[in-house]
Amino acid sequence: MVKKPASFGIDDLLKLAPIEERVYRLLCVEAWSMAIPWIGYSLSELLRKVEPLPGAKFVEFISLADKAQMPVVSDHILAWPYTEGLRLDEAMHPLTMLGLGLYGEVLPKQNGAPVRLVVPWKYGFKSAKSIVKIRLTDKQPATSWNLAVPQEYGLYSNVNPDVDHPRWSQANERRIGDQASGGGLFAPRRKTLPFNGYAEQVAGLYVGMDLKKFF
Repeated sequence: MVKKPASFGIDDLLKLAPIEERVYRLLCVEAWSMAIPWIGYSLSELLRKVEPLPGAKFVEFISLADKAQMPVVSDHILAWPYTEGLRLDEAMHPLTMLGLGLYGEVLPKQNGAPVRLVVPWKYGFKSAKSIVKIRLTDKQPATSWNLAVPQEYGLYSNVNPDVDHPRWSQANERRIGDQASGGGLFAPRRKTLPFNGYAEQVAGLYVGMDLKKFF
């Protein structure tokens, strides 16, 4: 649902908008976290190029599923290819990033080469890797983890310390790489912040919503 459907090579994406480095907190649903210096620009820069139609409400992200490079896509834990989704207003938010690198380098394969999504106020699995297709639609997209375990993973997956995972608490996290607290897997746990610390910027997207129901 765009006025100007288009295909972009990685060179096109590198030239589409000024490249920035942004240090974002990343929180895994398994309650570990890191601070990562991503390289890229706001996803809205790309979406504006294709001109979303007035009826578009959601954005679907489809990842590469190449068995030759990714043997795990042969298993049956998830329905492949990996898919994720955002509301259009979430995708257009300036914090939502089209990631093209990290730590001053191009993305390595394990981090989602050549291009990925970075949504810092949501759990890490929402930031889809190795994206090969983006679709705008008027229907809520089916996402991989929601299809696999709907009682555990909803569309929104905003960081909410008051909503526990069925098998563990989400109230605190362990920060990997924080030398001040030991830095490793046995670093002291810290309190998890609503929206991963980005509430001031993004809470307005969810005014009036029950964030325990829309998890």
